[in-house]
Amino acid sequence: MLRSECPAMVDRVRVRSADVHDAKALRAIRLEALSDTPEAYGSTYEDSLKWSRLRWRWAAKTWNYYLGEFDGVVSGMASGGMNEEHPGTWWLYGMYVTPRARGSGLADQLVEAVSSWAREQGAPELFLHVTSSVARARAFYKKMGFCENGATIVMERDPSITLVTMVRSLA
Repeated sequence: MLRSECPAMVDRVRVRSADVHDAKALRAIRLEALSDTPEAYGSTYEDSLKWSRLRWRWAAKTWNYYLGEFDGVVSGMASGGMNEEHPGTWWLYGMYVTPRARGSGLADQLVEAVSSWAREQGAPELFLHVTSSVARARAFYKKMGFCENGATIVMERDPSITLVTMVRSLA
């Protein structure tokens, strides 16, 4: 029988819901993401760096974040939520995996964690916006079953950045 992932690699990866005790880890991985690929996020490194410890604790406690661990170290994140501009839709937000954990299956598990959350909410589909210039991310999402739906928007904080809307059936 063929397996798509090496069992040893799968054992090195774990995804879990974030809670208030994860504020420091969430801050670290979020700032890394904003530094690594600033054009991929609606917020900036500079703005997020100014957040207080209390605000990071609040985000870890109240936002629907999932943290991915690789070899016991937080090495990825993703969040799920609703989009007020598109009522009745569920979205994948803020996806990131540190370079050393890419290819480990961690990104796949983060997408599945958010997908599972959305299914539990009764969602038929999961949406996301991906920066048009980040080909690596678009290719990954296509591999995970997301399809471009033809919609694009301009990033609010930087009108020079175009976001492509993608959707994945959860049926």
